[in-house]
Amino acid sequence: MVVTEKVKKILANYESDCPGTKANLARILMQGRLGGSGKLIILPVDQGWEHGPARSHAPNPAGYDPHYFPQLALDAGMSAYAAPLGAIEAIADTYAGQIPLILKVNSANSLAPNNIDYNQAITGSVMDAIRLGCAAIGFTIYPGSENAYEMIEEIREMAEEAKAFGLVVIIWSYSRGGFLTKEGQTAIDIAGYAAHMAAQLGAHIIKVKLPSDHLELDAAKKVYEEYEIPVATPADRVRHVMQCAFNSRRMVVFSGGAAKGADQVFEDARAIRDGGGNGSIIGRNSFQRTKEDALEMLDKIIKIYLDEE
Repeated sequence: MVVTEKVKKILANYESDCPGTKANLARILMQGRLGGSGKLIILPVDQGWEHGPARSHAPNPAGYDPHYFPQLALDAGMSAYAAPLGAIEAIADTYAGQIPLILKVNSANSLAPNNIDYNQAITGSVMDAIRLGCAAIGFTIYPGSENAYEMIEEIREMAEEAKAFGLVVIIWSYSRGGFLTKEGQTAIDIAGYAAHMAAQLGAHIIKVKLPSDHLELDAAKKVYEEYEIPVATPADRVRHVMQCAFNSRRMVVFSGGAAKGADQVFEDARAIRDGGGNGSIIGRNSFQRTKEDALEMLDKIIKIYLDEE
């Protein structure tokens, strides 16, 4: 595998990691049409577990077949495919070595009682990831939730084991629960804080939502205003999140969020590119479209990240 100078520069930021982990990072960074550019597009498919199979796959029934997703990622030239244990087991042999796999090792579901603050169950292990030939594990934390400390302790332990076996650690850092308002979940001060927490937990790649210009915490608002931190435009906010992730020494990809029109998806990608983000992790906004429409949309996003659009 040839590694570009840009990828070598990114790998150099991970000063404590073993050659196995860096090799898996390189696999992800060199995969697909964005390979070598320092940009990523990851396909995550855990919505069937999170929201139920019909809500996730009825818009595009091809998605009931777990083989559909890694093939979509390959055909589109994406960087990696992330899914829970059962879905990875269902495709592991067919797609072994063809695309980097990310085992999502914790999950929530929509059947849990409403009085439980945000949390996820452990649904996979590091050894599962090793057995299935995965390049990485993915883990969600909910900063702000009353369960946040428990989740932080869980990923600290799993990350130690994953790194010992040469795996990449990806943290979905979604602030929600506790005293946070709905608007505060995507506030720029909260998004920056969530990215920083994931970096401090040792994540190689961090996933956060694209932030708004809302400031949730009064103490933070005073600092943002006193020091005139630029947060007016989407690109400004991406740039600030990258600053919070060890001044861009950790890779950050931004969630595609709820289903939206293609034009908004493209605007989001331009903001991520212009703000120096590392790319997108885009699920529903790709796989709930027909394959033809998804490939067309992903092609344009890739071109945006390559500065061709």
